[in-house]
Amino acid sequence: MKKRVTLTFPKRAIQMPVTYRLAKDFNVAANIIRAQVAPNQIGKLVVELSGDIDQLDAAVEWMRSQNISVSHTLGEIVIDEEVCVHCGLCTGVCPTEALTLNPETYKLTFTRSRCIVCEQCIPTCPVQAISTNI
Repeated sequence: MKKRVTLTFPKRAIQMPVTYRLAKDFNVAANIIRAQVAPNQIGKLVVELSGDIDQLDAAVEWMRSQNISVSHTLGEIVIDEEVCVHCGLCTGVCPTEALTLNPETYKLTFTRSRCIVCEQCIPTCPVQAISTNI
Protein backbone atom coordinates (compact mmCIF):
# COMPACT_ATOMS: atom_id res chain seq x y z
CA MET A 1 0.00 0.00 0.00
CA LYS A 2 1.11 3.58 -0.62
CA LYS A 3 0.33 6.77 1.27
CA ARG A 4 1.43 10.29 0.38
CA VAL A 5 2.02 12.36 3.50
CA THR A 6 3.52 15.68 4.52
CA LEU A 7 5.87 15.51 7.49
CA THR A 8 6.52 18.65 9.51
CA PHE A 9 9.52 18.44 11.81
CA PRO A 10 10.06 20.63 14.87
CA LYS A 11 13.47 22.36 15.01
CA ARG A 12 14.90 19.80 17.41
CA ALA A 13 14.00 16.83 15.18
CA ILE A 14 15.67 18.02 11.97
CA GLN A 15 18.74 15.82 12.54
CA MET A 16 16.68 12.65 13.14
CA PRO A 17 17.31 9.89 10.51
CA VAL A 18 13.61 9.34 9.82
CA THR A 19 13.78 7.59 6.45
CA TYR A 20 16.44 5.21 7.79
CA ARG A 21 14.28 4.36 10.82
CA LEU A 22 11.21 3.84 8.61
CA ALA A 23 13.10 1.34 6.46
CA LYS A 24 14.98 -0.46 9.25
CA ASP A 25 12.36 -0.55 12.02
CA PHE A 26 9.11 -0.71 10.03
CA ASN A 27 10.10 -2.05 6.57
CA VAL A 28 8.50 1.06 5.03
CA ALA A 29 10.06 2.68 1.95
CA ALA A 30 9.98 6.48 1.81
CA ASN A 31 10.17 8.15 -1.60
CA ILE A 32 10.97 11.81 -0.93
CA ILE A 33 8.97 13.97 -3.32
CA ARG A 34 9.80 17.38 -1.89
CA ALA A 35 12.01 18.54 0.97
CA GLN A 36 12.44 21.86 2.75
CA VAL A 37 14.88 21.26 5.58
CA ALA A 38 17.41 23.67 7.06
CA PRO A 39 19.30 23.75 10.37
CA ASN A 40 17.44 25.43 13.25
CA GLN A 41 14.22 25.78 11.25
CA ILE A 42 11.01 23.82 10.94
CA GLY A 43 11.41 21.18 8.22
CA LYS A 44 8.87 19.80 5.76
CA LEU A 45 8.98 16.65 3.67
CA VAL A 46 6.41 15.39 1.21
CA VAL A 47 6.94 11.64 0.97
CA GLU A 48 5.23 8.63 -0.50
CA LEU A 49 5.36 5.79 2.00
CA SER A 50 5.15 2.20 0.71
CA GLY A 51 4.66 -0.95 2.74
CA ASP A 52 2.21 -3.22 4.51
CA ILE A 53 -0.82 -1.34 5.90
CA ASP A 54 -0.06 -2.36 9.50
CA GLN A 55 3.58 -1.32 9.15
CA LEU A 56 2.55 2.00 7.59
CA ASP A 57 0.20 2.70 10.48
CA ALA A 58 2.89 1.78 13.03
CA ALA A 59 5.42 4.01 11.24
CA VAL A 60 3.00 6.96 11.25
CA GLU A 61 2.31 6.45 14.97
CA TRP A 62 6.05 6.31 15.69
CA MET A 63 6.64 9.58 13.79
CA ARG A 64 3.84 11.25 15.73
CA SER A 65 5.40 9.99 18.99
CA GLN A 66 8.56 11.84 17.93
CA ASN A 67 6.55 15.10 17.62
CA ILE A 68 6.63 14.95 13.83
CA SER A 69 3.35 16.18 12.41
CA VAL A 70 1.96 13.77 9.78
CA SER A 71 -0.80 14.94 7.45
CA HIS A 72 -2.19 13.00 4.52
CA THR A 73 -1.78 14.66 1.13
CA LEU A 74 -4.94 14.07 -0.84
CA GLY A 75 -5.16 17.16 -3.01
CA GLU A 76 -4.24 17.65 -6.60
CA ILE A 77 -2.90 20.46 -8.74
CA VAL A 78 -5.45 22.79 -10.32
CA ILE A 79 -4.66 25.15 -13.19
CA ASP A 80 -6.91 28.15 -13.78
CA GLU A 81 -7.12 28.20 -17.59
CA GLU A 82 -8.48 31.75 -17.58
CA VAL A 83 -5.48 33.09 -15.68
CA CYS A 84 -2.70 30.95 -17.23
CA VAL A 85 -0.65 32.82 -19.85
CA HIS A 86 1.14 29.66 -21.08
CA CYS A 87 4.58 31.09 -20.33
CA GLY A 88 6.01 27.64 -19.58
CA LEU A 89 7.95 28.55 -16.44
CA CYS A 90 6.22 25.76 -14.52
CA THR A 91 7.43 23.16 -17.02
CA GLY A 92 11.03 23.81 -16.01
CA VAL A 93 10.48 22.81 -12.39
CA CYS A 94 8.11 19.86 -12.92
CA PRO A 95 10.13 16.73 -12.05
CA THR A 96 7.72 14.31 -13.77
CA GLU A 97 6.99 16.36 -16.89
CA ALA A 98 3.30 16.46 -15.98
CA LEU A 99 3.42 20.07 -17.21
CA THR A 100 4.58 20.54 -20.78
CA LEU A 101 4.17 23.05 -23.57
CA ASN A 102 2.59 21.78 -26.76
CA PRO A 103 5.32 22.35 -29.40
CA GLU A 104 2.80 23.34 -32.07
CA THR A 105 0.40 25.58 -30.14
CA TYR A 106 2.68 26.66 -27.26
CA LYS A 107 -0.21 26.01 -24.89
CA LEU A 108 0.35 24.44 -21.49
CA THR A 109 -0.63 20.77 -21.25
CA PHE A 110 -1.22 19.13 -17.87
CA THR A 111 -1.06 15.33 -17.62
CA ARG A 112 -2.71 14.71 -14.23
CA SER A 113 -1.68 11.03 -14.11
CA ARG A 114 2.02 12.03 -14.10
CA CYS A 115 1.61 14.65 -11.34
CA ILE A 116 2.99 13.75 -7.90
CA VAL A 117 1.65 16.96 -6.27
CA CYS A 118 5.12 18.12 -5.27
CA GLU A 119 3.80 21.70 -5.61
CA GLN A 120 7.04 23.03 -7.09
CA CYS A 121 5.04 24.64 -9.90
CA ILE A 122 2.90 26.77 -7.57
CA PRO A 123 5.50 29.37 -6.49
CA THR A 124 7.00 29.37 -10.00
CA CYS A 125 3.83 30.60 -11.72
CA PRO A 126 4.14 34.38 -12.17
CA VAL A 127 0.37 34.90 -12.51
CA GLN A 128 -0.65 32.49 -9.71
CA ALA A 129 -2.71 30.29 -12.05
CA ILE A 130 -1.64 27.09 -10.27
CA SER A 131 -2.93 25.94 -6.88
CA THR A 132 -4.03 22.82 -5.02
CA ASN A 133 -7.59 21.85 -4.24
CA ILE A 134 -6.76 20.89 -0.65
